[in-house]
Amino acid sequence: MSSFRERNDRTKPGAKPFSKGPRTGSKTGAPERGAGTRGERGGYDPAAERGPPREDQRGRGARHKRGEGGGEWLWGWHAVLAALANPRRTGFKRLIVAPAKTGEVEAAARRLNIKLEPAEAPEFTRVLPSGSVHQGIALLADPVESEDIETFAADPRGVLLMLDQLTDPQNVGAIFRSAAAFGARGVILQDRHAPALTGALAKAAAGAIESIPHARVINLSRALRQLTDGGWRAVGLDGQAPQTLEQVLDARPTVLVMGSEGEGLRRLVAEHCDALAGIPMPGGFESLNVSTAAAVALYEAARQRR
Repeated sequence: MSSFRERNDRTKPGAKPFSKGPRTGSKTGAPERGAGTRGERGGYDPAAERGPPREDQRGRGARHKRGEGGGEWLWGWHAVLAALANPRRTGFKRLIVAPAKTGEVEAAARRLNIKLEPAEAPEFTRVLPSGSVHQGIALLADPVESEDIETFAADPRGVLLMLDQLTDPQNVGAIFRSAAAFGARGVILQDRHAPALTGALAKAAAGAIESIPHARVINLSRALRQLTDGGWRAVGLDGQAPQTLEQVLDARPTVLVMGSEGEGLRRLVAEHCDALAGIPMPGGFESLNVSTAAAVALYEAARQRR
């Protein structure tokens, strides 16, 4: 089976496999923290996988540039155009565009009553984080609104993704993009220990944060209990699970639970899953990036419904 990690993880030895009985409240063989999420047999160099620093590689609580008068910056054409087209978006404050490209957004700015500001490179550098690949456009707006977990719990159908302490904006953005591509109902994140849906995350999502609903919750275990009580089935991804996604997934309403870098699924979150499953890797490679693993899991869940 594969392991699942974000790009910033650290390999730690000693993980033990997880086994659990039926969902009756008695669970056996609880894993060590993060079991099955790391390369168990060596061959993994965290520094090599981590690579050079990327733009806006910060979590929700980290310091980052906010706009004057509140709001958060989005940049890149896909992210900005999707935000301008999202009827649920409010609080547009600034739209800065390279002078040669203003004609491409004039109609949207006029429709939303946003002042279009032609801006040269120094203005982008002043307002955006260092290294932002803005493509000559940036939008300052209020954050996109989140859903209540009860909204999902009361309507069990399709597939949800739950992210357990994933902190890398690029990975979370890529997961939103895959969720949109495979028709997921929504994404559930923690209120803390998860990045804001803005900046580099929104750019990596290529507009998907505007089309995929999300909910932020304080306690993932409690949220899983609400969802399963409402008719959802929770499946956690675990590289050491004895069963594969193909064996575990079916057409029932499903919450796919992805663990964080290094730590994997936390013990209590894993215990609230109805089943754990891995991705078979006949090529023998030790691990997948968590956003890639999420895409594989979403594809398999969609295939089960065809």
